[in-house]
Amino acid sequence: MEKKDFFFLGSVVKTSGYKGSLVFFFDVDDIETYKDLEALFIEVAGELIPFAIHDLTYKSGQTFFVKLEDIDSEEQAAALIGCELYLPLSFLPELKGKQFYFHEIIGFKAVDKIKGDIGIIQSVIEQGKQAIFSIQFENKEILIPVSDHLITKVDRPGKTIHFDCPEGLIDIYL
Repeated sequence: MEKKDFFFLGSVVKTSGYKGSLVFFFDVDDIETYKDLEALFIEVAGELIPFAIHDLTYKSGQTFFVKLEDIDSEEQAAALIGCELYLPLSFLPELKGKQFYFHEIIGFKAVDKIKGDIGIIQSVIEQGKQAIFSIQFENKEILIPVSDHLITKVDRPGKTIHFDCPEGLIDIYL
């Protein structure tokens, strides 16, 4: 499996105690989905390494106390601090309607209610609290905020996202 087949789950924050326990931060919207994890992948030196979870205990907020199989000392655990956590994309629940994962809409056609076809979604730029679609149209980049108010439909089979952009927003870029 390649990294593109995984999604970012969170990171290893710190050790906990002297027997190899760790504190993980999960950067997710629904923490309940992850309370029964049995395994995950940790990126170590650029490689995704699978780890079995011996014990996973909810701490607070988005953090968990975690005991991994085969990590039995504070030194072994400390070597993982700052490492990123991943799960296979297949673990993600399927979204419906106007909900989507950023990775799944890359390459989708963007269609505006007034302007029609406005290009292909190249990426989603995450800056602070506002994510932005980067859409390539005739050697120009169009930026549209990721907003439920602007998205009218996500057509997965047709690989198209339909927008109702405010007048003048797209014209800024053309």
